[in-house]
Amino acid sequence: MLNKPITLLTTGLALAITFGCSEVNKNELSDVESAQKMEEQVQPPVKAISVDRAKLAYAVQSRSDEDKSRDTARHPIETLAFFQVEPGMTVAEALPGGGWYSKILANYLGADGTLYGINYNDDMWARFGFFSEEGIKQAIERTSKFPDMLSEFAEEGPQSSGFTFNSVPEELAGSVDRVLFIRALHNLSRFESEANTMSGALAAAHMLLKKDGLVGVVQHEAPAKNSDKWADGSAGYLKKSAVIEAFETAGFELISESDINENSKDIPTEEEIVWRLPPSYNGTADDPQLKEQVDAIGESNRMTLLFKKAQ
Repeated sequence: MLNKPITLLTTGLALAITFGCSEVNKNELSDVESAQKMEEQVQPPVKAISVDRAKLAYAVQSRSDEDKSRDTARHPIETLAFFQVEPGMTVAEALPGGGWYSKILANYLGADGTLYGINYNDDMWARFGFFSEEGIKQAIERTSKFPDMLSEFAEEGPQSSGFTFNSVPEELAGSVDRVLFIRALHNLSRFESEANTMSGALAAAHMLLKKDGLVGVVQHEAPAKNSDKWADGSAGYLKKSAVIEAFETAGFELISESDINENSKDIPTEEEIVWRLPPSYNGTADDPQLKEQVDAIGESNRMTLLFKKAQ
């Protein structure tokens, strides 16, 4: 069993000193304890590090109520603790989008850290078939604007840069502690056969990582009984076995997995897509009966995997 050093501050007084505040919300302490339990499940054969669970809980609790409304389904504290992300690290976040996770990472990594935002290759946006020319232009521009977005999330945030999977700067090779693919693999898999999008993204992650770096994955999980064709990513879901195989082919080794983000209520048929569920409600928002059904399910069933470089 791996014994990791702990930097948990367990009292309200200690937390107040650390964060310069006079009192700590009970929910923050609950989140810290929850993250501690999840970290205790992580026993990968890698260098021991110290997850600052108190600072992580503070970064999560500091967001808006709108952002925090998804926490019960997305478990950001437990997930980042499982991925062994610590302040000051260099992290690459795949497809940061509007910054749901970036907001947490910006405050958690701090001024000593670095956060890279990695987006789809520029030519991938047209493959979806529903973006206008202006929409494609805006999507491409978001890559270079990642530092501007990040600067809005923290007063003293990490250094940052944005690039695509096929434009990773060569000088960053072997410099990254963690690469995070959080709900980011399905479309990469979807276009793999025509554009090598998945293999290209994993090759970029492999190049970026330090020798002892880790890759964290959260991905909508397809039922094993469903067909491979349906589970190619176009419906939003991938099979766990397919994800593991893709990473192993790219030179990674699975070292741990968790049930943090599992949801046993989500058992999609081959006529259903992940976006029928909250928060998207694609095809269900305007039908009260369907919306009630998907609300009862909640957000998707997700695998949570941790890989290391095998070579």
